[in-house]
Amino acid sequence: MLYLDHAASGPVRPEVLEAMAPFLTRRYGNPSSVHGYGEDVSSALEDARARVARVVGMRPGDIVFTSGGTEANNLAVAGITLGARGRTPGHVVTTAVEHESVLAACDHLRRLHGYTITVLPVDGNGRVDPDAVAAAVRDDTALVSVGWANNETGTVQDLPAVVAAVAAAGRPVPVHSDAVQAAGWLPLGGSGVSALSITGHKLGAPAGTGVAAIRGRIPLEPVIHGGGQERGRRSGTQNVAGAVGIARALELAEHERADAAASARSVRDAFGAQVVAEVPGARVTAAGAERLPGLIAFTFAGASGEAVLLELERRGIVTSSGSACAAGSSDASHVLLALGLDDDATRTAVRFSFGRTPAPDPAGLASSLAAAVAASVAAVRSGP
Repeated sequence: MLYLDHAASGPVRPEVLEAMAPFLTRRYGNPSSVHGYGEDVSSALEDARARVARVVGMRPGDIVFTSGGTEANNLAVAGITLGARGRTPGHVVTTAVEHESVLAACDHLRRLHGYTITVLPVDGNGRVDPDAVAAAVRDDTALVSVGWANNETGTVQDLPAVVAAVAAAGRPVPVHSDAVQAAGWLPLGGSGVSALSITGHKLGAPAGTGVAAIRGRIPLEPVIHGGGQERGRRSGTQNVAGAVGIARALELAEHERADAAASARSVRDAFGAQVVAEVPGARVTAAGAERLPGLIAFTFAGASGEAVLLELERRGIVTSSGSACAAGSSDASHVLLALGLDDDATRTAVRFSFGRTPAPDPAGLASSLAAAVAASVAAVRSGP
């Protein structure tokens, strides 16, 4: 089977398992303990924190280890907003194509805390206008949250332009970005954001590992309360093995990023061009935008996306119709609706997401994939 759903999850890398193994076996102390076992793992935890900080371009004290991207997004969105003293109830600016964890956190703030949420539209390629983001900022705005790269379309936002536009609006409003899909494909340092969210299982670390990188100068209200670990920002005994794992995975992904992106982009572009040429009614989603090198999504007029997925799996190719977090839902994708697709078109969507290992024969892979897609769509359209 050829696995092309890396935007949902991927395997743990052997190098990451090797780095984690001691903390799952002999180095098992609690990092909050003051004896030798605790001090040993506490030192490893702080080393992992510093290594993550180097990759994301922040300070070690800005790094909070979480259980994944969803918790990281909740901590950033709810924690920064509720921590903004003097602006309660206040205001949050976000976009219509954010991950469910960002939009649900915003809805929580609206329902239970009285915040006003401005959800900005995007164009037909999924891009938000940085000037529109800045124009939405008000005197009581506590946070702007704009995802760096979309998990369904691959659209990359001009995040530095968003940060610059918000800064030019005249008020120091923190900008958060869900960087779950961007990590490993785009350079994470230098964007100027106040907060980033990352998850491990898209990078070669285990599921259940994540990072909320939130600059230490920003007041933050914890969303998990208890013993005050992670400098009081996220309570609970730390997953030291997970922290070491995600630090190693981030370092490896950053080291390999340029080569992985070039290889994936060559497959993506050749594959996309052949599918559009060979499959009537096929369209690349967000074709006019800068997109992640390793992700391409299509709509196939007149062919159920779910049925196409089943046909592809019969041919040895595993992929998805979009966000794994919305799998099983009968609702049309809120991301594709925001791009202007109608309900019927959204239900024909299929997403292919590649891993970071360079393909030995990019042209051959693109050609064989396109042939499998053409045969699968034709089979679905011909009916039982």
